[in-house]
Parts: sequence; C-alpha cells; structure tokens
Amino acid sequence: MFDAELFGDTADHGAARAVDDAAVVTAMVRAEVALLRALETCRLVPAGDDGPAAALERATADLVIDPADLGLRARGAGNAVVPLVKTLLAAVPEGARPWVHYGATSQDIVDTALMLLARDTAAAVAADLRRAARAAAALADTHRDTVMAGRTLGQVAVPTTFGLKAAGWATGLAAAAADVERVGRERLAVQLAGAAGTLAVYGAQAPAVVAAFAAELGLAAPAAPWHTERSRVRELAAALAGAVAAPAKIGTDVALMAMSEVGEASEGGGVGHGGSSAMPHKQNPVTSVMLRAAAVRAPGLLGTVFAAGLQEHERAMGHWHAEWQALEELMTLARGSAQRVAELLDSLAVDAARMTANLDAARPFVMAEALATRLGPHLGRGEAQRVVKAALQDADAHPTDEQVLDALARQSAQAADVPAAALDPRAALDGAGPLLDHALRALADGAPGTA
Repeated sequence: MFDAELFGDTADHGAARAVDDAAVVTAMVRAEVALLRALETCRLVPAGDDGPAAALERATADLVIDPADLGLRARGAGNAVVPLVKTLLAAVPEGARPWVHYGATSQDIVDTALMLLARDTAAAVAADLRRAARAAAALADTHRDTVMAGRTLGQVAVPTTFGLKAAGWATGLAAAAADVERVGRERLAVQLAGAAGTLAVYGAQAPAVVAAFAAELGLAAPAAPWHTERSRVRELAAALAGAVAAPAKIGTDVALMAMSEVGEASEGGGVGHGGSSAMPHKQNPVTSVMLRAAAVRAPGLLGTVFAAGLQEHERAMGHWHAEWQALEELMTLARGSAQRVAELLDSLAVDAARMTANLDAARPFVMAEALATRLGPHLGRGEAQRVVKAALQDADAHPTDEQVLDALARQSAQAADVPAAALDPRAALDGAGPLLDHALRALADGAPGTA
C-alpha cells in the first residue's frame, strides 16, 4: 500500500521509477556488460561478435528480470548480484560463461550501478533546481519594490521586500544545484576492485581495466578502490539532502505566507490543487507540505549513510548494505523536491496588496529599528534605543505616525525634528535594492560561491 504510486515523494512517478528496484537491476546488467567490454578492450577476454561481451549484450537486450524474484533469491547471498550472475550465466552461450563477472565482486557491480543511477539523478535534480532558481530570480526582479514585513522568530520585525526574500530563495537553490553538479561531475566513479581490493585476476592490467570500465559507462575512474572508503557516497548523500533542504525552506515560507490570516501568497497548480476532503472552502499548500515532509525524512537517511561509513578493513560487515535503501530514498526525495519546487515557483501567486496591508498593520512598531538608527548619531546607540522604546510604550496601543512623533518629542528634544517620512517603511529599505541586484548578478554569472 505504501509505495511510490500511492504515497510517493515525487511530482512525477517517473522520477521514482528512475531509481526503483527495476532501475537498479538494469544498471547492474549495464555494469556487467560494460565490464566485459572493458576486458575485451584490454584483450583479457576473446573479442568480436562471437566474444562474451557481444554474447552478453545480445542475451540481455530482451531479458526480463523480476526484481522481486531476484530479491528472494538474494536472501541467502546477502546481495542481488549473486542470483543476477546466475541468471546471466543461464542466458548466454556456454562459451561465454567463464567470462561473465570475470574478476569482479558483488560490491563492484552494486556500487557501480548506484553510481549510474546517481549520475542520472544528479543531472535531473540539478536541472530542476536551476529551473526553480530562475523562477525565483524572476519573482525577485518582478517584486523588487514590493514591500512586506520581514519576520524573525515568528514575529514581524522590520520592513523588507518580497524581491529580496525571493532572491534568497534563488541563491539557496543555486547553491544546492552547484553542490549536486559538483558531485555528479567529480565524485561519481566506477567500482572495480575485486574480492579484497587488489584486482589480482587482472594482474598488471588492473589499472587499464578500471579505466576502460569507466570509459564504457561514462563515469570517473577512481584513484584507488573505495570498497570501504566511502567519502564519495557521503558527499553524494549530503548533496542530495541539500537538494531537499533548499526547496523545503521555500515551502516553509510559502506555507506560512499562505495562512488565512496572512494571505500573502498561494500555490497555483490548477483546479483541484490543494482541495480538502472535509472542508470545501480550503486551498491547502500541498506542494509546500510535501517539500517539508521530504525534509523531515532526509536528515535521518543522511545520518544512515554517514553512520555506514564506519567500515572494516577491505570489505564491510553490514555497513555497506545499510547504504543501499538510504541512497535510493535520498535520490527519490531529491528528484521529487527539485521538481516540486520548480512547479511551485513557476505558478506561485503573490498578493502584493496584502503584503503592504500586513506591513501597514504593523506600523509604526515595524520602524523602531530605523528610528533608533536615525537617532543614534545624536543620542548614542543605547540612548536612542531607550528613547524609541519609551516613545512606543508611551503612545497608544495602536498609535498613528503623528502620535509616535509626539511621543518621541516628549522623550527627547533631539528627537523632536524627526520627520514623518522617517516612518515610511520604504525609508528603511535603502540597502534592499543593491543587495537584490548583487544577488541577481551573482545568479546570472553562475557563481556558486556567491550564490
């Protein structure tokens, strides 16, 4: 019941299928074929149309392997490669059988298969995060002058602009995309080390076989075997978790802005999006909710991968096995979150008038920092803050600007000449425009460090 089709984590179930058990099996078969092609390149197995590489390629072209059956057969072996190899041996001519899986161990095939899935995942996640970052940047540019309340610790604090908020979203998404891209470009490598990391079967040809294997699959050739050196797996998991966290921050903001009493933004998505089974009037921020749900799960999965790094000697006892499902789920969550946040930002409805109204409702208290900053050079910072605080306490519960100015004058003669314009929220936003422009330039330049 609780599978990807019914309670999935992605906007497109194709994303879940891209890393499901069937995809893992397909990737393992690809690795086995690529290994034989590499051995053929290095002249360690017979070559040509009658060679084992061509035979395995033909045999697997239409071969249907049931992941569930493979899993059942794997229970006595500890991983699915053992029954997979038996299936492949049965599918190829007798002359090719001695060469299938030649020199490799099960972990070589599983690790390489997961790296293949990770490469495709990294490309898809980065593309959707970049798309989302562009959408956020467009919102930032459109709303560069849309004033709203900046909120800290859940309370209205000072004026800001929605443009600057959206620019922050964009830079976070771009940074997450850059992390995923770096891992995809630099850290995804084949695994080929043999039983205990020596590749003894290949002799002096071992480095050449690893390089040829990597070239066949379009992955990196590692500097050394990494059966129990799992830094690249940890980096992958961390980048995927970041690709979940950055969208979830946006989902959190949107969900809060969509609250009935706030009403500053709402999700698009068309007819039926966000409907309630019990309350016909509701339009729930369901995309934001799913982004947040994914972010609740990701840290635990990341923790599993990091804990699994405690591996013994040349091959691990259980820790390697613990990585598999955690990585698969992180890939699924990252794909889903990246896709969902792109769709969210592409269709986000912004109510600028409501933003202004909410800010006006918080006046003049929202201008307390600006008033203290204005008076600081004349009174000193501490005294300026005391005067402003006392004036706001001295005024009515919901004072007008004029009442606040009168209260300031009663507190200090030097505060008597504060103009009414000082209580306009836009007076506190001189830095917002330059900050926004700097962020948009960094995004346009594609500078990950700045983003």
